Amino acid sequence: MITRRTSMKLMAATAVTTAMAPNLLAASTKKSTTETGASVSRILFGSCANQDKAQPIWAPINALEPDLFVFLGDNIYGDTRDMSVLAAKYQKFAAVEGFKTLRDNTPVIATWDDHDYGENDAGVEYPEKEKSKELFLNFWNEPKGSARRRDDDGIYTSYTYGEAGQRTQVILLDLRWNRTPLTHVSQAAAKRRDQMGFGPYLPTRAEGATMLGEKQWAWLEGELRKPADLRIIGSSLQFISTFPGWEAWSLFPTERKRMIDLIRKTNAQGVLFISGDTHWAEISRQDDQHTPYPVYDFTSSGLTETWHNISPNAYRLPGCMFTKANFGIIEVDWNVPDPHIVLQAREVTGNPVFEKSLLLSHLSSR
Repeated sequence: MITRRTSMKLMAATAVTTAMAPNLLAASTKKSTTETGASVSRILFGSCANQDKAQPIWAPINALEPDLFVFLGDNIYGDTRDMSVLAAKYQKFAAVEGFKTLRDNTPVIATWDDHDYGENDAGVEYPEKEKSKELFLNFWNEPKGSARRRDDDGIYTSYTYGEAGQRTQVILLDLRWNRTPLTHVSQAAAKRRDQMGFGPYLPTRAEGATMLGEKQWAWLEGELRKPADLRIIGSSLQFISTFPGWEAWSLFPTERKRMIDLIRKTNAQGVLFISGDTHWAEISRQDDQHTPYPVYDFTSSGLTETWHNISPNAYRLPGCMFTKANFGIIEVDWNVPDPHIVLQAREVTGNPVFEKSLLLSHLSSR
């Protein structure tokens, strides 16, 4: 019997290399999909999977037979400058049975965040990023000739699925390689701010402060000009949320505005952000004079990780928040004149915990 995900595998346009670093041979020989003629209607995603913890969440994920699974970073908790340690942690993740089942049956794509990049909250300054990048790309079966193996920049990339009318573009950003230093408050101030769920950082408008770097910005403009019906932008950090004091686009308000301005400039319709990092799930929406249409950010975090102190978020949709282990679902019904999109979070047993429905036409210029 040919299932939906078997069909996706058969139609995958790109095969991958099986040449892996020796200490990563335990990962998988599963093909990675970069482009396919088949449309995708069920996309699952998640972030923050600690390789040292039990991961029962893969059972409900695999039971849903997704067309695609997107990893949004902190896919392992590396946190080291020793690449043998980082490689061993990848290998431990590769041995998780539910994850192995996913890779054997479902196309998977990934970007990184700080913990699989190498250090907590690290950015441009992380000294082992070149070696960490090689481990990441080998683990995720990136072909040797892939543009992601560029010598002068990070791992950003994009994928396209389906034909015109059902075309989904998935853009994965790199928020680590070029991200300039954060602005810290004092230790005493951080302790006081934590009482209200605020983090230890302040927004910066310093000249040259950046999340993406100029090369990635130029690349992104080109991607947003490509034809697509639904554009999913995978950001390891929250884009819309105010998320005060923690790592998010809100710490770089000039860059955040630049993104919204770029969506308007390129007339990119159908943009939907997905994000991770926070250790809780939520949906944020900004719909005001600054946005060309309602901009949603669906956060799913974590696959194993949770957090004790939920931060304020002025853009959080009422009822759309969950604080235990979770994964996200984007379900698209392409069989109706105005495609119906369901954003749903589920917990570790597979039960839905919140849901938001919208029409594709809602993601278009007013």
